[in-house]
This record gives sequence, C-alpha cells and structure tokens, in this order.
Amino acid sequence: MGELSVRVLLVDDEPLIRAGLKAIVDSEAGLSVVGEAADGAEVPGLVARLRPDVVLMDVRMPAVDGIRATTHLMSTVDNPPKVIVVTTFENDDYVYDALLAGASGFLLKRARPEEIVAAIRTVVTGESLLFPAAIRRLAAHHGPTGDGLAGAGLTEREREVLRLMAGGLSNVEIAGELYLGIQTVKTHVGNVLAKLGARDRTQAVIRAYDSGFVTPGG
Repeated sequence: MGELSVRVLLVDDEPLIRAGLKAIVDSEAGLSVVGEAADGAEVPGLVARLRPDVVLMDVRMPAVDGIRATTHLMSTVDNPPKVIVVTTFENDDYVYDALLAGASGFLLKRARPEEIVAAIRTVVTGESLLFPAAIRRLAAHHGPTGDGLAGAGLTEREREVLRLMAGGLSNVEIAGELYLGIQTVKTHVGNVLAKLGARDRTQAVIRAYDSGFVTPGG
C-alpha cells in the first residue's frame, strides 16, 4: 500500500497566504489541497462536500473567525476533520480559544514549509502532540480554571500517561518511559480520551492544563 493520502482544506482571507500554503502542501507526496475558502462561513459546506482530513484555518477572519468555525465543525459534523489554526502571533489569545474549541494544534504564518508538512502529518496520526512547549506557554498564560480532573475517574496509570502526553511524549516514548508495550499505551491513551470526552490527545492535554491536573512548570 502506498503512502497515506491526506486531504487538506485551506481557509484564509488572504489569497497570497492560501497560494503559499497550497504550493507547500501540493508539493509534498501524500498531501493534496482539495479546496480553499476565504472565510469561516464557507467551511461547513466545503467540509461536507470535500471531506478533508485536515483544515488549515486562519484564526482571524473578518466575518466568521477560526474559533467560531472550529466550534461549529466540532459540534455539528460527525467525525470532523482535524483543525490546525494558523496565526501571526504565538501568544494570541485566539489560539488558546481555538484549542479549547477543538483545534488539534496551531501554526505560525512564518512557519517553514517542512514545519507545515510535519504539523499536518502529526495531527493526522494523532500519536504525539504538536508543539507541546508552545501549548505549555499558552496554558501558563491562562492559568487553571478547573478541579484537576477530580471527577474524570482516571486510574493511576492513566494519570501517568496523561502527564507524559502533556509533556509532549509520543506513544512510543511513553511506552519506553513506563516499560509498557506500544499497544498497551494506545489502550491507555484511548481510555484517557474517552474518560475526558476528548476527541484527540491535544484536547486531552488542553483539559489537563485547563483543569490544573498538570501545570506548565511541571
């Protein structure tokens, strides 16, 4: 079987940005741009018609911004695509709001082509966290608001796994750290996601930080 084909939808109100992203994505084996939009209002219809695997979504757009578009996708679409928000500033409050809304990660508009490609592949596989250090910084800026996941019913092993996920470790790295088989780690990760009601590991980690279960300093 050949390399996995990943379908990408580009959403940005600047034609030049879309053109640059399209050139990068289409030049990479196994990735292809299947559609473009200039505003978040166009996203639901395009997702329904084109069924992309990943949406590269500008966080700031004039009519419907990336946060509202992401929130709508996550609440109305069965098996929604992964969303990577694209932003000018890493510490933009909009970025954290987009992650809370269901985005799987973010990219800076100045990111190098290889970083953009790696980000798409990372969120598609879902076996590691995209830019964990940056997520920690965003979490530190906002501070915890919850109860430390007290009611989530996580076992001690699942709590260990979640802490390592928040540290940015991949499934393979978690397996090495805890002396577990990779399939066992995948089972624990799946249990963590289910108990937290998280659709992917990014959402689980955001919950962990937002609740105070893990802190950005440790």
